[in-house]
Amino acid sequence: MRLDKFLKTSRLIKRRTVANEVCDAGKVQINGRLAKAGNTVQVGDVLRIAFAGRLLTVEIMQVAENVRSEQAKEMYKVLKEERIREDLGENALG
Repeated sequence: MRLDKFLKTSRLIKRRTVANEVCDAGKVQINGRLAKAGNTVQVGDVLRIAFAGRLLTVEIMQVAENVRSEQAKEMYKVLKEERIREDLGENALG
C-alpha cells in the first residue's frame, strides 16, 4: 500500500492530501530513510512522522484497504511519541 494511503487509512493523518504534503516536506521516514508519498509500506515497517508538533514512531501491524475508524488503531503500534518545536521542521527527524 502507498504510504500516503496508509497514513490516511490508519487515521494517523486525517486527509490524504495532507499526508502527501507531509511526505513531500521530508517529514516521514520508513525504516530510517526519507520517504515519498508513493513509497510502499508493509507489515513490520517502522515509520517516523514529524507532524503537528510531535514526532511519532510507529510500527505497522497490518495493512488493509478499508478499515472502520474503531479498527484503525489496530493497523499500527506506537513505539515512541515526542513533542517537538514547530521551528525545527525537517531537522526533527535527525
